[in-house]
Amino acid sequence: MKRVVLFVVTNLAVMLVLGIAASVLGVNRFLTANGLNLPMLLGFAALIGFGGAFISLLISKPMAKWSTGAKLINSSTDPTHRWIVGTVEGFAKKAGIGMPEVAIFEGAPNAFATGAFKNSSLVAVSTGLLQTMNREEVEAVIGHEVAHVANGDMITLALIQGVMNTFVVFLSRVIGYFVDKVILKNDRGGVGIGYYVTTIVLDIVLGVLAAVVVAGFSRQREYRADAGAAALMGRKQPMINALARLGGMVPGELPKTVANMGINSKRSGLMSLLSSHPPIEDRIRALQQSQ
Repeated sequence: MKRVVLFVVTNLAVMLVLGIAASVLGVNRFLTANGLNLPMLLGFAALIGFGGAFISLLISKPMAKWSTGAKLINSSTDPTHRWIVGTVEGFAKKAGIGMPEVAIFEGAPNAFATGAFKNSSLVAVSTGLLQTMNREEVEAVIGHEVAHVANGDMITLALIQGVMNTFVVFLSRVIGYFVDKVILKNDRGGVGIGYYVTTIVLDIVLGVLAAVVVAGFSRQREYRADAGAAALMGRKQPMINALARLGGMVPGELPKTVANMGINSKRSGLMSLLSSHPPIEDRIRALQQSQ
């Protein structure tokens, strides 16, 4: 609940900062004089930025089940399933969160956690992960995912995404108006082609820059979840071993709806700026150097 309140408060704070900055710079008077209602623009930016992020967060768990074909095993009597559920339950109690739904999905080695709230989450592991790792390593991966839930990473990531989206929507349209009315000197009623072209281009350019910021936060989140797994297990070597094994595999592809919540992903070069996960070797080094 605290993170939901933080989500709403941050939303309002962003709107307030944008409004004050526009007024101080005189943007409000300029835009209103040329046909753009700034309060409506702020509301539109909030609706697109935070509204979209919040809706995505709320439907994240059913979407994850549908897109991965994950099957719930909380009530399964299969011995392996009971062990997985028991491991999740033990970590959840240690982390002070409600018991997540537990699922298995078909695919190459991977795992993820999702859900809008700490006490209503989903932890899922792939069949490939269970087949290629020993139990201690699987436990470490499960601890990593439970740590994501305990850290509130899903709501925090949605919060960051919402902030970035809001700035993209707001700034692209303000700059579009400036280009259309001042640079291209469109003195007709309404906006011209300069506004539409500039807005579309800036939505793309600023959107990429926003994605870099969100990915940077996501990578830091992975370090915290690795450390969280070590804390839940009482030692860090199992998580180090699990990461080392993952480093020698090609991670299973996850649907975009849960890709940033997977245990690992691989991108190189400039694309690494958009990676939701740090390089495995960096994660291992960080754990080895931690207290």
